Amino acid sequence: MIDRRSILALAAASATIGRAASAASGDPTEIIPLWPGRPPGSPANLPAERYIERAPPGQPHDRYADQIAEPSITVFRPARPTGNAVLIAPGGGYVRVVTDKEGYETARWLNARGVTAFVLRYRLPGGGWAQRADVPLQDAQRAMRLIRARAATFQIDPGRVAVMGFSAGGHVAASLAVRHGASVYAPVDAADRLSARPDLAALLYPVISMGEHAHIGSRNELIGKDASPAYVIAYSPDRTVTDRTPPTILIHAADDDVVPVENSLQMFAALRARHIAAELHVFQAGGHGFGLRMPLTNTATRWPDLFLAFAQTHGFV
Repeated sequence: MIDRRSILALAAASATIGRAASAASGDPTEIIPLWPGRPPGSPANLPAERYIERAPPGQPHDRYADQIAEPSITVFRPARPTGNAVLIAPGGGYVRVVTDKEGYETARWLNARGVTAFVLRYRLPGGGWAQRADVPLQDAQRAMRLIRARAATFQIDPGRVAVMGFSAGGHVAASLAVRHGASVYAPVDAADRLSARPDLAALLYPVISMGEHAHIGSRNELIGKDASPAYVIAYSPDRTVTDRTPPTILIHAADDDVVPVENSLQMFAALRARHIAAELHVFQAGGHGFGLRMPLTNTATRWPDLFLAFAQTHGFV
């Protein structure tokens, strides 16, 4: 018989799997550039990329990238692939991409469950690009198409590829879910003939609204302080849900003081209005940006298993 202490020990081991794997295995080395040449709408002088460590010595990594000039996907291959795949879009307020907490740690957690993961390092709107508001979506569409184009190499089913996004990365993921068919860049090769539609979307404390409940920093970076009402609507995924939007699960904490929970509430209402399969999980506490780093006493630690259950409901093994 397993006693309560053993159960808590097992739970603790599960909750820290991302950090433990990070320490044991180091960073992945399979990094695939999204574009064969310069990305669409490149300025004459590309931004000077930076990679910054924020964690004190001896603590788990907490790195971010900014001024991204060469967007990419970092591939995490499981030891025993199930054929399922997830494209992960970390957050960062559209001024950075948080690599570890919402990217690599989540990827390793998925790997432990047989899911192939791809961490997206997407370009940021403030890099001098043409069509700045569409730059993150360009990279997300291209990443989804490349993943499908190389499905055999990755040992995945091209019909079981989800997108998961956190915070501003949740806006990237939600935009891909509702605007996967939008023509935001000129095709560059055969991969661009493939669908960019994710088969499922997971949105964690996502930036959704560019209007009343907007995260001001993300909105200003993406569409500017003085965006027109038409722009506000066009870049608010809850205002552009279609019948082709995939099944979607939303995760948020009621006490999020960075991205108000109304963002997820509005997105869920919009999905229901279009009869899109959707689940919404609002936890009493958790704040913003928790990822997998959550005390075991907090019920929000359940979100990864809720995601897996939702995915299984919709055809993922």
